[in-house]
Amino acid sequence: MSVLPTLRRHAPRLLLALGLAGALTVSLAPPAAAVDRSSAAARPSTATGERVTDPVVAGPIARTSEVGHPSRGYPFLATDLNLAALGYVEQEFFISGTATRYATRGTDTAVVTSTDHPYATRIVVRRPLTPKAFNGVVIAEWNNVSNQWDQEVDWFQSYEHLIREGYAWVGVSAQRAGLHSATGLRAWSPTRYGTLDVTVGGTINDDSLSYDIFSQAVKAVRSPTGVAPLGRLSPEYVIATGHSQSAGRLANYYNGIQPLANVVDGVVLHGGGGVLRTDLTTPVFRINSEGDVSSGIFSAAARAQADSPVLRSWEVAGASHGDWKLITDYGPLRKRDVGSYPGGYPGEPQTCALPALSRVPQHMVQNAVYDHTANWIAYGVQPPTAPKIQMTGNTVARDELGLSLGGIRLAQHEVPLRINSGSNTGPGFCFLDGSSLPLSDAQLAALYPTVSSYVDETVAVTMANVRAGYLPGAVTRDPAWYSDIRELIGEYVAAGRITERVGSQLEVRLRAAERAGVDGRDRPAIVLLGHLADRADALITGDPGARDAVLRVTEALVALLDEAKRADR
Repeated sequence: MSVLPTLRRHAPRLLLALGLAGALTVSLAPPAAAVDRSSAAARPSTATGERVTDPVVAGPIARTSEVGHPSRGYPFLATDLNLAALGYVEQEFFISGTATRYATRGTDTAVVTSTDHPYATRIVVRRPLTPKAFNGVVIAEWNNVSNQWDQEVDWFQSYEHLIREGYAWVGVSAQRAGLHSATGLRAWSPTRYGTLDVTVGGTINDDSLSYDIFSQAVKAVRSPTGVAPLGRLSPEYVIATGHSQSAGRLANYYNGIQPLANVVDGVVLHGGGGVLRTDLTTPVFRINSEGDVSSGIFSAAARAQADSPVLRSWEVAGASHGDWKLITDYGPLRKRDVGSYPGGYPGEPQTCALPALSRVPQHMVQNAVYDHTANWIAYGVQPPTAPKIQMTGNTVARDELGLSLGGIRLAQHEVPLRINSGSNTGPGFCFLDGSSLPLSDAQLAALYPTVSSYVDETVAVTMANVRAGYLPGAVTRDPAWYSDIRELIGEYVAAGRITERVGSQLEVRLRAAERAGVDGRDRPAIVLLGHLADRADALITGDPGARDAVLRVTEALVALLDEAKRADR
């Protein structure tokens, strides 16, 4: 199926947003609104991968046990979503062949050091069941191995959006640590994964084969010669993505391997990635959190690179490298398959100096990044530029509350209920997890004398970000709006400021509203949220601070849903 019909679904609103963005930022191309995509044809991919060896694909690999069973006859970190109900399927495949060993050299093209090294690894595919539901774009994620096992960070951040918009996702196990470490796949399930090897029997342990392995995995997806990992789906474009350490690997890949392999159509570097060469035509999009900037994971040299016709770089104020959404979505699967929750997971001992994990929903911006990258590739529509986070020397500049200045400023940062930051201190990954401190009742009352003052500001900031192109048009369908309300109510119940009985009554209405809102049924969601607000107003007595806290977030979402409906007309 062509990428064109699905990407057209939000075209009028997206084009409007991009056109308005030109008034807010430096335009690098003619206004996107000038592109009439209702009659434009998507450009064919030029990423042929002709020089990439075709691997052998086996699978889908059968599941020999239920997910979570001690025998581990299922894919590591198998999703806990009911994909069938969403029109998707999860399958695992093994790919094998011979790979080339590359030496990467900064921004230069990589050098072949040796060839014909046997390997075997796996890919995990999550895709629409039918061609009709597929938008034609594959997101190929270079799995992160910082924890010494495979972790699909970008899937956890954006899976709701990817499924809603009809993307296919493929996770690639390309590196030694993900397979061969003491906690890697081979040790996790010797029966399932014992034949996999990306080290040639332990003789190549520097991941110099990983680049060609990734290329071959992508080629197996986009132009299979035997088993087709996407089944009946015909991909038109492949976007490579990776977070943190994987962003660094993909930056090397972009500089050194893509000029030789030419197998991906675009690259998204999330949370890092070094200096990039400027002479390629493959689009590359960077998205970094405030924490990536403050910690130096996103280096000053990389930040200094200006946007260009093939490079965009966005920075999200208040966001952290590892954030609330990642940890809360990934945590239960890690507990199931690894045996422990990640640091900062709710209910676990907190070891950082400040309460960990920024609540700024950077994933909403990341969702827009994937859509922009797809349109950039398919139609040549230049994404909007964005302001950088402000610095004072090597330190992030902050206001009197401690909020960072500059960058893309979501309502959760610009209209704060919490002081979210990309910085923290303490053991382990505390420096990456950022922090989130709730404002006091007195601070909230001073900032927002009335509930409506908070509501009005939140709607204005959110809709401005949609018009600027920093948020997708369907942003109100993101479950985070509802989970934020749920978590806030839970915090007040835990503190004894809302009774458990009232909290349960509010949860019933919230759950029903969430089902409607995430499904795009805005009117029922508005009605149900209105009922929730009415109950909160009537039942939370004797604590106006707790009552107003619930009313702020609930009425803001009602107003946002209503405003989004008007904008769609």
